[in-house]
Amino acid sequence: MRRELRCRTELWTLDEPFVIAGLVQRDTQLIVVEIGDRGHVGRGETERDDLLATGRVNVLQEIDQARDAVERGAGREDLLELLPAGPARSALDCALWDLESRIAQVPVWSLAGLPPPRPTTTAYTLRAGPAPQMADDARRNSERPLLKIKLEGARASECVEAVRNAATRAALIADANGSLSPDLLQEVMETCERNGVEMLEQPLPRGSDDALRGVEHTIAVCADESFLDRSSLSGVVGRYDMVNVKLDKTGGLTEALLSIAAARREGLRLMVGCMLGTSLAMAPALLLASQAEHVDLDGPLMLGRDRTGGLRYVGSTVHPPEGGFWGWSG
Repeated sequence: MRRELRCRTELWTLDEPFVIAGLVQRDTQLIVVEIGDRGHVGRGETERDDLLATGRVNVLQEIDQARDAVERGAGREDLLELLPAGPARSALDCALWDLESRIAQVPVWSLAGLPPPRPTTTAYTLRAGPAPQMADDARRNSERPLLKIKLEGARASECVEAVRNAATRAALIADANGSLSPDLLQEVMETCERNGVEMLEQPLPRGSDDALRGVEHTIAVCADESFLDRSSLSGVVGRYDMVNVKLDKTGGLTEALLSIAAARREGLRLMVGCMLGTSLAMAPALLLASQAEHVDLDGPLMLGRDRTGGLRYVGSTVHPPEGGFWGWSG
C-alpha cells in the first residue's frame, strides 16, 4: 500500500512587521506536509524562503519532485540523496520522523538517541530599526532573560548601545545578517564586547568570511547564512567560533544531527535557531536545544499566534508540546 503525501500552503499575517537587514516581512507563507501510511499521519512545516529573495528554488516544486519516491516508501536517508539541503527537504524529513514515531509508538527523541525535551530559554528577537525604536522594544521586553538584537549596517553600534541602556539586566546576543562591511567589523565587535554582548552572528555577507581570519575578539562569532549543513564546514572553520543550526537550512532533523556531530568534531560551538514558523516547525528543533549554548526558537512569538496543542511559551521559557502534537509522546 502506497503512502499518501499531501501538501498545503498557509498565509500567516504577523502582528508586527519582522525586520532584519535587507528584509521586511508583514506575513509569511508556510508549507505543511502530511505523509499518511497505515492509518498514521506524520507532519512537517517549513517557511517558503523562495518568496523572500530572488533566485531561490520553488519550495513547492522541490517537494513535488520527491513525491513519487516518498509515496513509494523512501526514507529519511533517501531524502539526503533526493533533494538538496533546504526547506523542502526539511518539511519532508520532519514529517517522516513524525510518521516513524507514530507507527513505532516511540517518541522521536528516543528514535534519534536524544534526551527528552525540557523547558528551555529562548532568545527573543528585537527587530532591526533606528536606535530609539530598538530601545523602546528592548524596554518593553527588558524582563526577558535573553534578547537577540537584529543589527543593520552603519547604525549597528548605536543600536547595541541603545538596547543595553534600555535592558540592563538581560543577556544579549546580536545578529547582523551579513550587513556589516569589513571596515565596520572591528568597531562593532568592540561595541558588542563593551556592552556585554555574548555572541555576534553573521557579521559579514556570506562569501566574505575570510575577513574574519585573524580578527581578535573576546565574544563568540557565529555563522548563520555561511553555514547550511556539513558541506559548509570547510568555509566556517578558522573563521567562526559557532554555527547556527536551523532545520530549514540543513534540510531537516536528520542532517541537523549529522551537522552537529561534524561541527563538534571541528571544535565549533552550537546555537539552534529557526525561521518564522509555528510550533510545528519549532518542535523538532527543540529536541536539539540541550546541545546548544544559545536557543532561538521564538518563531511563534514573532507570528503572535500558534497552532493548538503546540509548544507552550511562558515568557521566554519554551515548554515541549502536548502529547501527540509532533513526534508522538503518548
